[in-house]
Amino acid sequence: MRRGAAWRGPRTTTILVAVVTGVVSIILCFCIVLFLHRYRSAMVHSARTGGAQAVSQVSNTVGNYLRDMEQAMGLVEQSMSSDPDSRDELLATLLNFRPDVVAVTSYSSGGALLDCWSLGREPKENILRNLSFDLERARTSSGAYMTAPHVVTIFESWYPWVVTMTEPLSAQGGAAAWVSLDLSFSGISGYISSVSIGQRGYCFLMDEAGNIVYHPQQQLLHSGLKSEDTAALAALEDGSYADDTVIYSLTGVEGSDWRVVGVSYVDELVDRGVQEMIRLSLWLAALVLAAALLTSWLLSQLLSRPLRDLASAMGSFEADADHFTYRPVEGTREVRELSGSFGHMVMRIQRLMSTVRQEEVNLRKTELKALQAQINPHFLYNTLDSIAWMCEQGRSGDAVKMIHALARLFRISISRGHELIPIAKEIEHAENYLEIQKYRYKNQFTYSFDVDPGCLDYCCNKITLQPIIENAIMHGLDLMVDEGRIQVCVSQDGDDIVFRVRDNGVGMSAEQVRAILEEDAQDRTGIGIKNVNDRLRIYFGGQYGLHITSELDVGTTVELRMPKIREAGGYETK
Repeated sequence: MRRGAAWRGPRTTTILVAVVTGVVSIILCFCIVLFLHRYRSAMVHSARTGGAQAVSQVSNTVGNYLRDMEQAMGLVEQSMSSDPDSRDELLATLLNFRPDVVAVTSYSSGGALLDCWSLGREPKENILRNLSFDLERARTSSGAYMTAPHVVTIFESWYPWVVTMTEPLSAQGGAAAWVSLDLSFSGISGYISSVSIGQRGYCFLMDEAGNIVYHPQQQLLHSGLKSEDTAALAALEDGSYADDTVIYSLTGVEGSDWRVVGVSYVDELVDRGVQEMIRLSLWLAALVLAAALLTSWLLSQLLSRPLRDLASAMGSFEADADHFTYRPVEGTREVRELSGSFGHMVMRIQRLMSTVRQEEVNLRKTELKALQAQINPHFLYNTLDSIAWMCEQGRSGDAVKMIHALARLFRISISRGHELIPIAKEIEHAENYLEIQKYRYKNQFTYSFDVDPGCLDYCCNKITLQPIIENAIMHGLDLMVDEGRIQVCVSQDGDDIVFRVRDNGVGMSAEQVRAILEEDAQDRTGIGIKNVNDRLRIYFGGQYGLHITSELDVGTTVELRMPKIREAGGYETK
């Protein structure tokens, strides 16, 4: 019965989830595809309309430019029928009031340059090639014709960018058969270059035959890095045309054979908008799916969720039993009974683990206290031997000082059985130890203390500095020929107290430092540096302890860090 019920519950939920998800997904996919298709079509239409508007505006501007040119040519043609003085005066006035008119030139029937009117400019004596006048084209043209943009080549060291209009003259023009008007093209070219359709789109001019009149990317065309299929564009009527990547908009310029071509790119005008809409559609689809799956989620809550929660709780307890907090799982009666049994088991196991851990800590503290209680026999023997030698030498004063220092050292070491003592007492203990060692080593080293007075009232583990100083003397200074130096510093760092013991001894390698911190001391260094580190970690936590920095033939610095403690009681009973 239980096996059959367990099998039917998950299967019903799975079927419901699959059916709801499948139906909703199919409907959403159909709607999204249809919407994106319509949206892309609208975006393409909008892009084509925008391109057509830009091209129309450019066409109007270029048309106005050409009409201005025709008006100026009418004035020039009118002046050519006047007497020379009146003609020169009229043309000078035109040049002054129309700074865009670069030059007016007249040519004989043989194509020779007869006259040139330009503000402050005279034509060269030897003109190798005149790009503003083409005799063959002038003879074959039935009326006025206009050139593509070019530079003026008839002046010395001045090459303005112009468009030339050439008009045949009647017999009233005298010896002149044609007159040409060079009009600056810089303004119109700058305007066309500034027109952009999107971020990368642009406009250019071509004639009806497909020859490019002006292109904003002229240098790329000449270098072969870019090309335009002007032959295919010339075959198209005015309007907008789109393919997979490019949208072309074409319109003619009124009164000329020029056509304006606008080029825009589908990827920036259409595809980016479509991609944004796809992302938005996916978000909306996700929200709809989430709402549609709500019923399935409720069923899973009633049937399978309690068992999954219980299994998850078991996995969490197995991964981290120490910090695990069990919350009873609600569900059917069987699930509640199983949840209650698991909760009782968790509490019993955690109590057992806490008991074992506390016993281990107590055992470790007992071992450390036993180590503290051990007086290094070598140190005691050598100290007493030094006192006896001083007495024999008649240095009773030094012997008395040494005995007093030894007494104070033992009195602070005992400290009525307390583990934590004021830092002032620990400093006094270290001073007594250094005084004794200085007598023993016959003043082979000097020492100094730099203690922040604000640290003296805080508490620290007793016999914390002595093992560090002992290690500095025996392993750092004992092998030196020069005088050794030991400096003890005590300072505050936020909520911590930092002890530093520096020496200028022989130093240690990285392997020696690692061995000191990882192995129990079995030599003359008393309770050992490792045990000091272990005591700090046991009493205050893993973030505290000591750190050793050493360099061979330079010296060693041992840094001890512990929290600021005013009262020792809380840590003594931990």
